[in-house]
Amino acid sequence: MTITDSSLLEKKNSTNDFNEIIQETSALTWRLFVQLIRRPSTLFAGILQPLIWLLLFAALFSNAPIDFLPGGTSYGEFLGAGLIVFTAFSGALNAGLPVMFDREFGFLNRLLVAPLNSRSSIVISSVIYITSISLLQSFAIMATSAFLGYGWPSLGGFFLIAVTLLLLIFAITGISLGLAFVLPGHIELIAIIFIANLPVLFASTALAPISFMPGWLGWIASINPLTFAIEPIRLAYQKSFDLSSVLIYAPYGEVNGYSCLAVLFILTLGLFFLIRPLLNRKLA
Repeated sequence: MTITDSSLLEKKNSTNDFNEIIQETSALTWRLFVQLIRRPSTLFAGILQPLIWLLLFAALFSNAPIDFLPGGTSYGEFLGAGLIVFTAFSGALNAGLPVMFDREFGFLNRLLVAPLNSRSSIVISSVIYITSISLLQSFAIMATSAFLGYGWPSLGGFFLIAVTLLLLIFAITGISLGLAFVLPGHIELIAIIFIANLPVLFASTALAPISFMPGWLGWIASINPLTFAIEPIRLAYQKSFDLSSVLIYAPYGEVNGYSCLAVLFILTLGLFFLIRPLLNRKLA
């Protein structure tokens, strides 16, 4: 066999391996969507809860002082971005539950002994599934917010929202999948989800600006990943926006839009390199 024939064979094998990984990932992803179709309550609950919050909180703070919010925006407009991010965060935080249930019911062991071309397809399918669900729920909040008269972003703003949400979803999904392989059972994972959800929300700028918070809470909010996702999305709702403008007046200094996205990118990349060895070890 000549060198040329060997190179062509290796290229063909690589193409076949890639196609098999695509097929495996597609099949595992479709399995998760079939489960959702059979039990759609999770999807509806993920949309319904922030919608209720949007209606109740917007009404509760409708008579807030004019100087309560920066720029003279209504509380509904201010709250909308926070709930969009919180919806994506909550959805991503639940990413480990399907994997945990597969562990407990023995299906994950079947996958691990199956002749899969790459066991990474197990993780990739979970990421694709939870990303799709989280984005769908977030965009439902956006549509409802627009229906209530709180505005709709431009095409550039829509792109900024998508990028911001994807960075946040990937980061939190990685944490959740890591916990799914480390914790002993779904009870512990659900407990962490319940404990993390509301404190992370209230310790961000989702419900109130940093200037309204006590000093210690302002410090926490200024380093909260949700804050770095919320503020660019608020910016995206402006007719003309500039990422170089200051979005966060933190106790440690001013933070612009580029810095917010950079923090989310570094967080996502760091968690990827941190969790990848764990996933490789558990899927070996």
